[in-house]
Amino acid sequence: MNIAPNSYSRTRKRLLAAAASVAVAGVIGVGALTTGTSPVLADAVRVEAPQVQGFADVVERVSPAVVSVKVKAKIQPTADDGSDQSDDLDGMNNLPNNPQLRRFFKEFRGFGDQGGQNDDGHRRFGHRDRNNDQPRPVAQGSGFFISEDGYLVTNNHVVEEGTAFTVVTNDGKELDAKLVGTDPRTDLAVLKVEGGKFTYVDFADDSKVRVGDWVVAVGNPFGLGGTVTAGIVSARGRDIGAGPYDDFLQIDASVNRGNSGGPTFNLNGQVVGINTAIFSPSGGSVGIAFDIPASTAKQVVEDLMKNGAVQRGWLGVEIQPVTSDIAESLGLKSNNGALVSSAQDDGPGKKAGITAGDVITQVEGKDVASPKELARLIGAYSPGKSVDVTVWRDGKSQTIKVDLGKLPASDKQASNDQQQQPAAPAKPDTLADLGLTVTKSENGKGLVVTDVDPDSDAADRGIQPGDIITAVNSNEVNGTEDVTKAMTDAVKSGRKAVLMQITRDNNNRFVALPVAKG
Repeated sequence: MNIAPNSYSRTRKRLLAAAASVAVAGVIGVGALTTGTSPVLADAVRVEAPQVQGFADVVERVSPAVVSVKVKAKIQPTADDGSDQSDDLDGMNNLPNNPQLRRFFKEFRGFGDQGGQNDDGHRRFGHRDRNNDQPRPVAQGSGFFISEDGYLVTNNHVVEEGTAFTVVTNDGKELDAKLVGTDPRTDLAVLKVEGGKFTYVDFADDSKVRVGDWVVAVGNPFGLGGTVTAGIVSARGRDIGAGPYDDFLQIDASVNRGNSGGPTFNLNGQVVGINTAIFSPSGGSVGIAFDIPASTAKQVVEDLMKNGAVQRGWLGVEIQPVTSDIAESLGLKSNNGALVSSAQDDGPGKKAGITAGDVITQVEGKDVASPKELARLIGAYSPGKSVDVTVWRDGKSQTIKVDLGKLPASDKQASNDQQQQPAAPAKPDTLADLGLTVTKSENGKGLVVTDVDPDSDAADRGIQPGDIITAVNSNEVNGTEDVTKAMTDAVKSGRKAVLMQITRDNNNRFVALPVAKG
């Protein structure tokens, strides 16, 4: 049958409309009625299934405890030379060894006189009186109350440049706060607000936090107070190079500048961590954030509230990880523990008898998994506390009682400053099995490495010309025969490596080298 073009078009439209009506009827069921061209859904499809738990109940309860923290600092007068010099208030403090790991908080630029007006009546923004030495807003972060009487927690890096602090509550009230204390080593700070009873939250037992648990972050990203994001715990025990007590929770809830110091909650409304850093190639959230765990924060916060500062125990030793090769050379069954590379002359460890080459395996009966774990265990005790330190020495364990000292300021934690690298005499000798060329030091103590075979295990493990071999398997080295004897003894004992104590730039470290076979 032939159909004219216009008639064909009308027919095609009717067919398509009919097909659409059938499709709709198939979706909505038999109960679909029509009035004109509009369907009336008398019995729309509904799926009866268990509903996914939301976060609204948690957020409703905890939000009043979360605050914004505004920080002011004095701007020093500068000479007005006519140039437009802006202050560097980026606030995105890079962490060691990785510029993509960032501290974060909201920055305000040029809010020196927001309320003024120009001659034309427009509000002025960005006006700055360079001769005005008055506090002005420079940063804004997050925080949360941990007591009814107004103590609250935030990050040290939020408040460290501040001279005046204002807390903005969830309902918009602005309250003056005073700084109680800070702990830069863990990036924590405590503020205090007077007058009133405040909704507060508590810390969770983070030993029960599992990878995959739901978490909710509440904070003040980019100055947008009361913002909630959700995610899961992505990992535990992250070391991001921020300090000696790194043990971060990694979460994937979205956090950005301004979230610093804000809490991350579990579904019971308890704080499992405090936002402190993000991994961010771009400067914004990419879904990887790091939290100070509740167990660390709780202890530090209690000390700050009580004393305004944290006093940590000090062992006075330099330590390094125990690798599998080092464990093999020492006869250890695992690579847990912390290897003492040197004991400071004025440190409590050396006074108690701890020496270079000892592997610290326990403190007060608690296992030491790594150097970071040892730092946390010792730091948890107060100065003057007497603790039992278990070390592995000469193939067996022994316990040494140490009276801990007070952790000195970082600029006073000197190591072997009195050691000086002697010049190498002209006549070299070889340790062919190890790929090393050495010579005696001028004072006769130790062997100076003059050359390293690039294809040797020594090169693979980082030994360089200029290094001084001072001991092998805890025995002093005065000549190549001492090294050879140590290697022979290791083979007789069934060990596959020897442990060399190396001095470089006045610092000690240990390197395990495989012994020759056959």
